[in-house]
Amino acid sequence: MTAPRALPAPHASPLDLGGRTALVTGAAGGIGRACALRLAAAGAKVRAVDRDATGLAALAEQGRGLAGTVELHVLDLTDLDAAELAAAGTDVLVNNAGLQLVRPIEEFPPEVFHTVLTVMLEAPFRLIRGALPHMYGQGWGRVVNVSSVHGLRASAYKSAYVAAKHGLEGLSKTTALEGAPHGVTSNCVNPAYVRTPLVERQLADQAQAHGIPEERVLSEVLLQDSAVKRLIEPEEVAEAVAYLCGPQASFVTGTSLVLDGGWTAH
Repeated sequence: MTAPRALPAPHASPLDLGGRTALVTGAAGGIGRACALRLAAAGAKVRAVDRDATGLAALAEQGRGLAGTVELHVLDLTDLDAAELAAAGTDVLVNNAGLQLVRPIEEFPPEVFHTVLTVMLEAPFRLIRGALPHMYGQGWGRVVNVSSVHGLRASAYKSAYVAAKHGLEGLSKTTALEGAPHGVTSNCVNPAYVRTPLVERQLADQAQAHGIPEERVLSEVLLQDSAVKRLIEPEEVAEAVAYLCGPQASFVTGTSLVLDGGWTAH
């Protein structure tokens, strides 16, 4: 009988992305900004992608003095060919960009539904497609898709967002299965409501959709199903993304790292 293999002593392995190139979409604010700064702090050369040039400029100021660098790329992800080209040569890809509209299905503008699916599902596919040849060639890569608790659960009035996030979950798993023989992992990070401009803009939309004042939306709608009654901070999501890029997570692939305050425990 073969003796069990001895496990190495536990030790802290700080994230070191020196020499690596990371691309983060939606990097001008919120989760994307926090991820860009966290990966740059770990030494990565970060390609910060967003259509918001002003927000990217503010990010560049915050990124001064970090171990890595932040390079600004003003890009609208509805330009799918440009998105795929931007991902070439990246070692770490963080698909984060998103948008939201809260409306009943019968009132949901079809053109907005199309745009949401383009930015939040088709663009990640094209970015992954552009990044994988380099990752496969070197035998290492990390794809982290910022999904949502809405990639696992649905909410009323969010047909486009829920559809996009559910699709992103499937895309991430398929990437994991195809990438495993090449040393590439692919995972989702699934936060509940994060303290971001996107969530702040939802308050008025949700108030209209549910017919209640804005001050009641946070407690009665956004945090209703969360056991932990607070918003998540963007930096907490960025730490989850960083973990999935580190050596401790080399066996973690094809899964979803849920940061939902107990929402899906119901």
